[in-house]
Amino acid sequence: MARDYYETLGVSRDADKEEIKHAYRRLARKYHPDVNKEPGAEERFKEINRAYEVLSEPETRARYDRFGEAAVNGGAAGYQDMGDMGGFADIFESIFSGFAGGMGGSTQRRRSGPVRGDDLRLDLKLDFREAVFGGEKEIRISHLETCEICSGSGAKPGTRPRTCSTCSGTGQVRRVTRTPFGSFTQVSTCPTCNGTGMVIEDKCDACDGKGAKQVTKKLKISIPPGVDNGTRLRISGEGDAGQRSGPPGDLYVYLFINEDEEFHRDGINILSDLKISYLQAILGCRLEVNTVDGPEELLIPPGTQPNTVMKLENRGVPRLGNPVSRGDHMITVLIDIPNKLTAEERELLEKLAKIKGDRTGKGGLEGFLGNFFHQR
Repeated sequence: MARDYYETLGVSRDADKEEIKHAYRRLARKYHPDVNKEPGAEERFKEINRAYEVLSEPETRARYDRFGEAAVNGGAAGYQDMGDMGGFADIFESIFSGFAGGMGGSTQRRRSGPVRGDDLRLDLKLDFREAVFGGEKEIRISHLETCEICSGSGAKPGTRPRTCSTCSGTGQVRRVTRTPFGSFTQVSTCPTCNGTGMVIEDKCDACDGKGAKQVTKKLKISIPPGVDNGTRLRISGEGDAGQRSGPPGDLYVYLFINEDEEFHRDGINILSDLKISYLQAILGCRLEVNTVDGPEELLIPPGTQPNTVMKLENRGVPRLGNPVSRGDHMITVLIDIPNKLTAEERELLEKLAKIKGDRTGKGGLEGFLGNFFHQR
């Protein structure tokens, strides 16, 4: 059964790019295999990524909207541009194979032209601060590279592939069947050249006639400040090598952010907690707090209530694409009220409570502390 990618992401068919991105990030966090260990979560995660790959690219989305899943089958790593009549045209050839002659006109096309290489995907984990500030990251990838010995031809140096005699270089063989209703032509891939239109008689020893070799290499990529879970980076030309002098595909790096013990993220804002004593809350104080930029001094006003949120401006996450603009660091104040007091501490507090009680009419230690801390 064909999948509805809009339903997979939980968005309407007229959703804009931002809605689609927001839905993807929310679901990617929920179903990522490192986070969700439930049965079926990994498969669900793959479906979510596939849906986003299709709907996030305007051209691919338009093709999907018009023709459905079959038109984009193979994803970022599989379909070819309509310009070279690959990929999508193959869908209709497989559906209508055998009816070309009866439908009028010829569907002959050469398969021996350049073919773009496949795109590749890499998932990359970043620490919290790496996602905030970005920077260079070294990755290791394995992809197909054009064989340097034969320059991608697949033939031994000094030799050249010859035109296939079975299909005369078209890559296809045709069989005409006459029926009472007319003539029908069945078109299939040439079994001799496997659709390439060329035959290699002396294969290159370095690549065994494939024209490309699997190579593992290191790359340094630039991580922009402010990336989040699900951010996708495109590294041009680092996918698999193309065939028959076709251009290479691209490498897509999907980023996933490790949780931090102290900081949490809400959009471009950073959240953290700060625990202070009840005396610091009553009297006020200045404290050094941790931020992603390093220690900062924070003023705690006298009489600070539990769960008060204090803001450090421009100490949050840089806005992706505009690192000059940053969010804020929101600090929630938690007040540590001790379970036990020393005799001296209790005596002093009771004296203060009596004084406050005389002024407010609410005597006792409980009434005194209650005046300062209105639990929310």
